[in-house]
Amino acid sequence: MADSRVSWDEYFMNIAKEVATRATCDRKHVGAVIVRDRTILSTGYNGSVRGLGHCDDDGHMMEDGHCVRTIHAESNAIIQAAKNGTAIGEAGIYVTASPCWNCFKMIVNAGIQRIAFGEFYRDERIFEISKTLGIELVDLSGDAAAAQ
Repeated sequence: MADSRVSWDEYFMNIAKEVATRATCDRKHVGAVIVRDRTILSTGYNGSVRGLGHCDDDGHMMEDGHCVRTIHAESNAIIQAAKNGTAIGEAGIYVTASPCWNCFKMIVNAGIQRIAFGEFYRDERIFEISKTLGIELVDLSGDAAAAQ
């Protein structure tokens, strides 16, 4: 009898999608899950600075076509791990959208070794730099063009 369960990648990406439902910027809902040894270490979604109003309630704070009111999901997952004293070195991260350049740099400096994303989002530098640094970058969108 074949195993009918979803793969680990699908499992953790499904959880990241659920985490994204907590996002508070209606321009894009993004969720992130940091995992090591098939164990969830931290989660994050894009939302406002703690104690300040949310985009959904107070509107967007736009600069150069980007809402800067929010902290990105990946950053929030890293921050939550740090806040709770959870080591995330050599972990992987599942993100519903590929990391922007700033989040990519934080992910790398946090020691995360694998980035799985559900859709490509804006910054192609991550493909070349991840190869240079030996960071595994996994496109789970099924879009062959994005995986280049």
